[in-house]
Amino acid sequence: MKFTFDNNIPIYIQVLEYMKIYLISGVFKCGEKLPSVREFSTTFKVNPNTMQKALAELESMNLIYTERTNGKYVTNDINLIDKLKDEYAITLAKSYFEGMKRIGLGKADSIKYLEGIND
Repeated sequence: MKFTFDNNIPIYIQVLEYMKIYLISGVFKCGEKLPSVREFSTTFKVNPNTMQKALAELESMNLIYTERTNGKYVTNDINLIDKLKDEYAITLAKSYFEGMKRIGLGKADSIKYLEGIND
């Protein structure tokens, strides 16, 4: 997978966002052991310190936890993951409706466009 980073946003924050998407989309499941910092840094093509900073942030959010000598794991708290997913979905929806509003379309018309998109 190719990751594209924006030079205007700290890399660790962008990695953090990718990781949150992996968690809410089920790429990494509740209770699953995560790859090592070194493996992640190779995957994301970032410095291990950058990866560690992103993982530390996930841990401070209780989305992952560390078992001494065993590595890092995804939280078992499915409610926390679901809450994060809901927050992310709301953010995406707001962004969509704000964009549609900028081109002169209200919520009802915007929903019609969504309903017209084929999966």
